Amino acid sequence: MRTSTVYLARNVVNAPELKARIIARSRARSDAPDIAAWLQNHFYRYLVGNLNAPADAVQALTTTAALQQRYAAGAPAWALALLARKTGPETAPAAAALWWIDPDHDSVLALERQLLEFLQSRKGTSLEGKLARINCPQALERWTQEHQAFEAQQLAGWRQHQPHAVQMVWQGSQGAFVELLPSSGVLREEMAYESQMMRHCLGQFANRHQLTGGYGEHYAEGCEQGRMRIFSYRTGQAQPRITINAWLQADGRLRIDQIKGKQNRPPVDRYRADVIAFLNQLNTSDDTPDDALGMRLLRTSGAQPGWHAVENLHSEAEQLQLWQRQPRLLPHLQHTSPLVQWLAAAHDCSLLAGQHLPPALAYTLEQAGKAPPRMQAHPRPEAQR
Repeated sequence: MRTSTVYLARNVVNAPELKARIIARSRARSDAPDIAAWLQNHFYRYLVGNLNAPADAVQALTTTAALQQRYAAGAPAWALALLARKTGPETAPAAAALWWIDPDHDSVLALERQLLEFLQSRKGTSLEGKLARINCPQALERWTQEHQAFEAQQLAGWRQHQPHAVQMVWQGSQGAFVELLPSSGVLREEMAYESQMMRHCLGQFANRHQLTGGYGEHYAEGCEQGRMRIFSYRTGQAQPRITINAWLQADGRLRIDQIKGKQNRPPVDRYRADVIAFLNQLNTSDDTPDDALGMRLLRTSGAQPGWHAVENLHSEAEQLQLWQRQPRLLPHLQHTSPLVQWLAAAHDCSLLAGQHLPPALAYTLEQAGKAPPRMQAHPRPEAQR
């Protein structure tokens, strides 16, 4: 059997926490029982054995000190014993005996959304009611194959724009955001038009003539039932440029789910200011989806809550939120606070490349042989008298 379709083995010290967070998110979404059971089994096993993600999501624990940093109240005895048996020089990450996985990392949540889209679109297929027949690697492979097929089928069954299916909700500098109306009677036709122009799966129905089934059914049902809102940023002649979908929460706020440019890529930068302004017109939750981070946008809370471009985050509180959510975006900050710089230095000093560092931090990094690129040598800080 191909390794891409089997679960691998890996010692993950916080595996129980991984499963608990999967269950909690599933309950919060009110997932169908078969989907919830599949995620608790197959998604959990995939995270433990197969997940390949950035180092801040999947961390190799090669020393007892690294393990104890994760468990201030005391690490599991079995994990300490496993590391104690390690002999020789420090283990390379690829050969690590122990791992820690962030259960709420953006890459984990994005993968979960992808699998949910696949699982919820199995209605009317041979897998309806039989999800146990497919494992996680197979589901991800099917998702990729189906999305590749979407692109190959774009020229077949094109749909025309339905003007009365949309309502303009916000005028921007280069285009306008419209909302797709479930009450129009032609919502699905407009969704199909959106997808054929954008080349994504929002309006990709299994039956392209009756506009039913497939990935489109998942989004259409959510919109028709009032649980989801769909917005499209359009320029001249109703040309879609950006698609945003959001779920309505119990408190009335919208949780932004996806912000897609053409072919599922991030929207082009020239529309970025309009996206920020539009999002700030909506009553949204504090959640920042992976797509927004890909655009270098962050939804902040605190003194000035709202959507902001990363380079415009000036307060220490906002920068700490960025550090917690997406440290790889720190190089885009124009003026990083000293506290965030020290945190970044402890995590990955390359994130500080080209930044002006406090003398004490610069000296510390130089002495440790970890000075980031283009950092000038600093004299040893004098002790205060």
